[in-house]
Amino acid sequence: MILTIDVGNSHLVLGCYDGERLALTERISTDTHRTGLEYAVIFKAVFRLHHVPLSALEGAVISTVVPSMTTVLRDALAKIAPDIPIFKADSSTPANVPLLIDNPEQAGSDLVITATAAHEKYGAPVIVIQFGTATTLSLVDVYGCYLGGAILPGVELSLHSLVSGTSQLPGISLQRPAHVLGTNTVDSMRSGVIFGNAAAIDGMIDRIWKERGYASTALVATGDLAQTVIPCCRHNIIVDTELPLLGLRIIYDFLREEDAPCC
Repeated sequence: MILTIDVGNSHLVLGCYDGERLALTERISTDTHRTGLEYAVIFKAVFRLHHVPLSALEGAVISTVVPSMTTVLRDALAKIAPDIPIFKADSSTPANVPLLIDNPEQAGSDLVITATAAHEKYGAPVIVIQFGTATTLSLVDVYGCYLGGAILPGVELSLHSLVSGTSQLPGISLQRPAHVLGTNTVDSMRSGVIFGNAAAIDGMIDRIWKERGYASTALVATGDLAQTVIPCCRHNIIVDTELPLLGLRIIYDFLREEDAPCC
């Protein structure tokens, strides 16, 4: 089995592949104050809960937008599976999607990984929408090259700014309101945040198509709140929450075949 770990600013997603099958997946809070030992205990508990023996692990691959987490997670894995190879996936990792942007080394590893998976699973051209602390849209063109993207404030970040920057708007849960026009403060806020983000995504897709000369592309979304916002979009967008983990597994296979150095 191959362990995939995708670390975001708020959460890390743990996945374990048994061949092509995703045998387990769990979300854990990203906490830079935790030690390798603490993460080792958490990982061990996750495997126990899913009845997956640690002895079945053959290797692991880590992607993180929080650089300090690499050492911590490497230490955690060394405690629970000391003999497995551990790779790190970042913007410099060779993949099946060439990066045709100004500074490839500055590309977020999460964008590269999801683009790799989307290209493999859905073909090209494809637009990938990723929900996290930020919401990003990325384009893989008809030739399978990563051409760039757009970065928007994330849904929860937008809501936090709205609440913290005003004196009378309350904190709310994020759920789809019944109507675009809210008849109370909470529903009005939900409408603006949910429908507003959906409209922004629809509009950005249209602008990307127009700029690149596409009548359409494959559209796929992943990450936090994709299942909340995407159903409110007018475009037909597939929600695939496993996309980052698939991208990591693909990259792991490539690095293993190339005898790349472990992290």
